[in-house]
Amino acid sequence: MTFVVVTGASRGIGRATARRLGRRGVRLALLGRASEKLAEAAEELSESGVACLKLECDLAQPAEILRAAMQILNFGEAPDAVIHNAGVLHRGSVEQLPLAAWEEQFAVNLRAPFLLTQALLPSMLARKSGRFVFVSSISATLGTANASAYNASKWGLTGFTKSLAEELRDTGLTATAILPGSVATDMLKGTGFEPRMSAEDVATTLEYYALDAPLAHNGAVIEMFGI
Repeated sequence: MTFVVVTGASRGIGRATARRLGRRGVRLALLGRASEKLAEAAEELSESGVACLKLECDLAQPAEILRAAMQILNFGEAPDAVIHNAGVLHRGSVEQLPLAAWEEQFAVNLRAPFLLTQALLPSMLARKSGRFVFVSSISATLGTANASAYNASKWGLTGFTKSLAEELRDTGLTATAILPGSVATDMLKGTGFEPRMSAEDVATTLEYYALDAPLAHNGAVIEMFGI
C-alpha cells in the first residue's frame, strides 16, 4: 500500500491533501504541532478507514524531526512520497522584524524540509523509488513588503528542491516544488492579498505530483497564480 508523509497536516492545504490521499487508499503519516486540529484530522481519516499515523512534532526543533522520522520508518518503512507542506509566516518590516521571528521562519520553512528529507532519503534510495514534493510559494519568485523572511525562506526552499533534484537523477527518486499564490487559508489573513485559489486546488496538484506525475518532472517548479 502506498505510504505518504504530509507535514502541516492539521489544516488548510495539508489537511485537504491528506483527505484527497486518504480517498486514494494511501497510508498516511501526519506531522504537525500538537493541537486539537491535528487530532481531529487524524481521527477523521481513521474513522473513514484510512491507515493513519499522527505525529506531534514541532518542526522548529531538529530533535523532534529526527524522532518523527524514526517513527515514520517504523510505521511504514520507506515512504513513497513526502509532502513538505508545513510553513509559518510572521509579518514585519526588515527594520522591525525580531530575530526570533526570522529564525523560526527559516527553521520551519527551510531547515525542517532539509532535515526530514535527509533522514528519510537513505531508505528511499535503497528502495530506488520515492517522491519529494515541496510546497514553496509564489513568494519565491518576487519580493513582498513586510515578508522578507518568509519570501527568503521560500526562495531557499525552491533552490534546495532544484539542487536535490540534481542529486536524485538516475536514482528513481524525484523532487518537485509547487508554488501556490494566494490561497484561501488562515495564513493569507492579514496579508492584504485576495484569495485566488482554494486549498483544494493546491491539494489536487500535490496529489498529482506525489502519486501520478511522470518521473520526468524531476526538478520541476510549478507556479500556481490562481484565477
